Amino acid sequence: MFSPHQTKHIPLHFLVPTFIVLFAVGFYPLMRTFFLGFTDYSFFTETSKFVGLYNFKQIISDNYWIKSLINTLEFTIISVFIEIVLGVIFAIVLNSQFAGRKFARAVNLIPFVIPLTVAAQLWKWMFHDVFGVINDLLMRIGIISQPNAWLDNPSTALLSIVAVAVWKFTPFVTLLVLAGLQSIPKELYESASIDGAGFFQSFRSITLPLLKGAILVALVFRVLDAIRVFDIVYVMTGNSHLTITVSMYARQQMIDFGNVGYGSAISVAIFFIVLVGTMIYMKLLNTEYY
Repeated sequence: MFSPHQTKHIPLHFLVPTFIVLFAVGFYPLMRTFFLGFTDYSFFTETSKFVGLYNFKQIISDNYWIKSLINTLEFTIISVFIEIVLGVIFAIVLNSQFAGRKFARAVNLIPFVIPLTVAAQLWKWMFHDVFGVINDLLMRIGIISQPNAWLDNPSTALLSIVAVAVWKFTPFVTLLVLAGLQSIPKELYESASIDGAGFFQSFRSITLPLLKGAILVALVFRVLDAIRVFDIVYVMTGNSHLTITVSMYARQQMIDFGNVGYGSAISVAIFFIVLVGTMIYMKLLNTEYY
């Protein structure tokens, strides 16, 4: 039998394996990345010396970093804005009463549950300039007269990836907003209807204010995820400078060029971008509810 003192510490013993795993896969790699960001470690020379803030100063003047940051911000702003707008519209539709509503809700989730790399590869084939179905369809209906290299054209490469991200993640936003809609008491709409309020007036006065929390959660989740985007872009366009993002640039520096120190510094910069975004979210959340 355990003594009362031993019994009190039993729960801590069960937590030890969890802490070990979290340290191994989370804390240690993060601290290691921070440390390497202050060195010039390279895979090819296997030498390492402390260089202080040199890598971070290089980031500021690195044109490729600036290009990748601009691409990332463009991707994030455009894709998340469209996802939020479409997500709210789809959620309102799926929350209304119509035949086949359960089936429509299930179909809505299909893009989201498809593995991201699989979806990206499928869309890459569809956007292919020779045998892609997108070109074939658009030429058949007369929108374009000749095939377009969507993923190699500077004016369409990033927008093509945005379109895939919108298709993939709008169901996620829809799901969050739909949950928010279902928490709104129906009595509010009934009272508004009695007072003569139409759909748009009810949406502006009831739905939108009460959905702020759900929309904010969806917005932050998608913004933070979009800033770190990697797989969908890498599968569809590789290391193309037309679509390179900050996460891809960090991987390129570390893996392709062997500049582990500089690549780690870029990863640290991404970490702080995400951290600032999270802090802004927490500030907005506190302002909204407290």
